Amino acid sequence: MGFLISFFDLLFTVLSFAIIARALISWLPIDPYHPAVQLLNQVTEPILAPLRRVIPPIGGMMDITPIVALIIIQVLQALVHNVLVNMYYG
Repeated sequence: MGFLISFFDLLFTVLSFAIIARALISWLPIDPYHPAVQLLNQVTEPILAPLRRVIPPIGGMMDITPIVALIIIQVLQALVHNVLVNMYYG
C-alpha cells in the first residue's frame, strides 16, 4: 500500500510540474512542434481543455486555467493521499 501512496503522490507532482512547464513555455518563443512541447501538450490538454470550456480568459487574453488546474490537482492529491493513508494505517 505504501507503493500506491507514493505512486499517486508522484503522479500528481508530475502533472503539476507538467502544467507549470507548459505555462512557462507558452511565454517563450519555442517551436510548438518540438517533441517536448508536444508531449507536454498531450499530457496536460486532457486536464486543461475541460477547464477552458468553463473558465473564460481574463481580459480576453490571460488564461488562468493552469492556475485553477494546479489548485484542483493539489486538492485531489491531498484527498487521495489521506484516503490511502487512512486505508493503509487506519
